[in-house]
Amino acid sequence: MRFRLSTALTGIAVCMTAGLLLWPHARDAGAVLIAQDDPVALADAQVTAALRRDPDMLAKQAEDALTAQDADLAKSFVDLAEARNVRLPDGLVQRVNEAVAVDASAANFAKRFATGFVTGNADDLATLSGTVAGDLFVFGDIRDAVREGKHLVMGEDTDHLILGLAAAGLAVTAATYASAGGMTPVRAGLTLVKDARKAGRIGEGLTAWAARSARGMVDGPVLKEAMMNVSVFRPGQTLAAMKTAFRAEKAGDIVRFAKDVGRVGEKAGTRGALDTLRIAQGPKDVARASKLAVAKGGQTRAIIKLFGRGAVVLAAGAFHLSMWLLWALWMLIGLVISIKATTERITWSWLQRSKARRIRRELAVRQDVLLQNMAAKQTSPAPALAQAA
Repeated sequence: MRFRLSTALTGIAVCMTAGLLLWPHARDAGAVLIAQDDPVALADAQVTAALRRDPDMLAKQAEDALTAQDADLAKSFVDLAEARNVRLPDGLVQRVNEAVAVDASAANFAKRFATGFVTGNADDLATLSGTVAGDLFVFGDIRDAVREGKHLVMGEDTDHLILGLAAAGLAVTAATYASAGGMTPVRAGLTLVKDARKAGRIGEGLTAWAARSARGMVDGPVLKEAMMNVSVFRPGQTLAAMKTAFRAEKAGDIVRFAKDVGRVGEKAGTRGALDTLRIAQGPKDVARASKLAVAKGGQTRAIIKLFGRGAVVLAAGAFHLSMWLLWALWMLIGLVISIKATTERITWSWLQRSKARRIRRELAVRQDVLLQNMAAKQTSPAPALAQAA
C-alpha cells in the first residue's frame, strides 16, 4: 500500500514540475495561436514572448543596427522599447538619436533625393522622394516602359512585372494629377515595388504573383506595334502608346497591392515597405503588414526584423506551438490522474484502517463479554453449595 501511494505522489510531483516548466511556453503558444488572424495582436503576443525569454533583446538589436549603420532600424527598436516600457541604456538612446539626425540632415537628404530622381532606386525616404518625383513627371515610368518594351519588341528577355508596373504607373500618375494628389500612396507603392524588383528584394511567391498579374495588364501585340517608334525623349508619344496597350480593367489587383505597399511606406518608412516586400509571399501578406504598420508605425521594421514573415502570418510555427499546448495538456491530464489515484489510495487506506479499528473494537467487546461470562461461571457454584448445606 505504501508503494502504491508513493507512486501516485511521485506522479503528482513529476507532473506539477513538468507543468510549471511548460506553462510559460504553453501560455505564449496559446496567445500566439489565438491571435493568428489579427496581425497586430499576433505581433504583440510574439514580442511579449520574446521579451520574456530575453529582456535585453531590444537593446542588443538596436546596437547591432547601429553597427550596421542602419539608424532607421535602430530607431525602430527604440520606438518598440518605449512602447513596451523597456528601459534602454541612456547612452544607446542618445547614439541612436544622433545617427538619425545625421541621416536626416539637409545635405544628405538633397544628395539622396537627387540619386533617387536620376537612378530610380530607393532605399530610404530621401531616395524614394526623388524616385516618386521622377515618376510623377512620368520620366521614370517612361524610362522603364521604353526599356522593357524594346526588349519585348526585340524578342529579348522582358521583365513583365516592371513593364506592367510602369504601365500602371503612367495611368496612376494621370489619376494623381486629376485627384490633386489623392492617388499619391498608390503612386509611391508602385515605385517601391519597381525599386524592390530591380534590387531583387521581393520574395519569390510575391514575385510570381505580381508577374502573373502584370503580364495580363499589357497587350503584347499592341505594345509591340506601338513601341516601334517611341522614345524616352518623346514622352507624349510614348504615353499615348502605352495607353493603347494598357488594359486598365486588369490592373485592379496590382493597384490594391500597390496601395497596401504605399500605406506601409507611409506609416513604417521606405525601408519598412522594402522589408515587407522581401518577406511577403503574396498580396495577403502585404495587406496584413499594412494593418500592422497602421497600428505600430515606426515599430514595424523592428517587429519584421525580429520575426520575419511570422510577424504578419502564422504558418510553419503553428505545429511547434501546438506541440507546447499538447504537452501541457498531457501534463495536466497526468496531474489529474495522479491526484485521482492518490485520493483513491488515501481513501482506501483510511477505510481499511477504519475497518480494522472497528474490528478491533468489536473483538475487544467480545473479549470483555467472554471474560465476564467466564468469571460468572467460576463464581456461580458457591451459592448453590451454601443452600444445600
